[in-house]
Amino acid sequence: MEQDLEISLFGELQVSRRGERTSLPASKKARALLAFLVTTGRPHRRERLCELFWDLPDDPKAALRWSLSKLRKVVDTPERLRIIADRERVWFDAEGAVIDLRDLYAALRRPEAEFSVAELERMAADLDMTLLDGLDGAGDEGFEGWLTSEREDARAAQVEVLRRLATHEGMPALKAKKWRRLWREADPDAAEEYDRKQARPRKTASEDTPRGPKPSPKRRALRAQRIGFCEVPDGTKIAYASIGSGPPLLKAANWLNHLEFDWDSPIWGKTFGTIARTRTFIRYDERGSGLSDWDVKELTFDAFVEDLEAVADCLGLERFPLLGISQGCAVSVEYAVRHPERVSGLILVSGYAAGWRHLASEEEQARREAVLKLTEVGWGTDNPAYRHIFSQTFMPDASAEDLAWFDDFQRKTASPANAARFQEAFGQIDVRHRLKEVKVPTIVLHSRYDQRIPLEMGRALASGIPGAHFVPLESRNHILLDSEPAWQEGLKAVAQFMEETGI
Repeated sequence: MEQDLEISLFGELQVSRRGERTSLPASKKARALLAFLVTTGRPHRRERLCELFWDLPDDPKAALRWSLSKLRKVVDTPERLRIIADRERVWFDAEGAVIDLRDLYAALRRPEAEFSVAELERMAADLDMTLLDGLDGAGDEGFEGWLTSEREDARAAQVEVLRRLATHEGMPALKAKKWRRLWREADPDAAEEYDRKQARPRKTASEDTPRGPKPSPKRRALRAQRIGFCEVPDGTKIAYASIGSGPPLLKAANWLNHLEFDWDSPIWGKTFGTIARTRTFIRYDERGSGLSDWDVKELTFDAFVEDLEAVADCLGLERFPLLGISQGCAVSVEYAVRHPERVSGLILVSGYAAGWRHLASEEEQARREAVLKLTEVGWGTDNPAYRHIFSQTFMPDASAEDLAWFDDFQRKTASPANAARFQEAFGQIDVRHRLKEVKVPTIVLHSRYDQRIPLEMGRALASGIPGAHFVPLESRNHILLDSEPAWQEGLKAVAQFMEETGI
């Protein structure tokens, strides 16, 4: 029985009804709109679609209505409406339709043994085409970021199909040589490791350690993560990166991060890798640090929130949980209040609602200002003593080796002037009045003996958010180390929270 509707997203967008190809609108934006609705498979706000495709001085809402009217002629029938719209949202009803990209992804979830060589070769042929070819430039930066991400996901699927072809037991020898070459070109590390295992003598029962070097976690992560840039209204360019697959999880930026150097870190590398096993993990460098612009006029809390907004918009994220660490917690809270329809939950670690300018005693403020001055004059020197002030309070239980690494890492992430500006900006933060407006499931984790942000500040953050779950952890570190039991406890608490709330 022929399918009522078939949509091909590999190569140029194509739509067929009852086996016959239909003509698509001449408007690239209208075709891109259809591709976006079909591929995302969820409702979108009309305002968001207007921003993506028609944010012009004329009438974007009228342009959206016109495009939807043209698309209905392509996919709707008297018996079945596919383009569904109400006053607020628009979506595509895909039930019963054949969509090649969706069906291919679903097929790849089947066990490898179920695939024939012919099935895998058909998948490889589809994935060799550019996804949604010809739709570049049809929308704004948000659409372009979404399109890039979709193509990167398709590229990851292509690598997986090549791996299955190259290692398929039923593959004829001559064909196997071709697929192994293509797999090696696409993923040299994995192919090399496979070849090494094949050449390795089988282990006896007494052998429990692998032979030969493995690619380092850092190298694998750097190869896998996808770095891009988006521009904030004030002209600042923000660097972001995504890694992994699955539902998105967005981490609000915090100081002392670097999209590339983080993977060497005893405090970030393993944590980020763990998240990316089950999620598309997205993070970005704070303005003034890392790979984002350093020479910035605004280094303020409002600017931090705008940077988060820009990254979420650029990637076309519709609904997602937010991870906030340290001052990133306040940024996450503010974003969740401003955009309740987009945030599904908050994971807040070592955070606070109000900075030291609001809560610290006069003596403590004097100490903070002295440290701020020391930062300006000593941060960029070869002597780590100035930076050591931070590393000792961030991670008092870290090893000497980890502290030395962190001292050097601080210098690489920000200039002396910006390091001082960050401290001042964090002192000015105050979202205490916003906590009661948070309407999403929230978990707050905090070290009992945090040497930088006292436990009381984490407890106050949790108590101000309706229904927030508070988890104290047995640690003195502001940033948890992956070697301490509290790190594992925190991961388990977050995993349970996400499962119970469905975020």
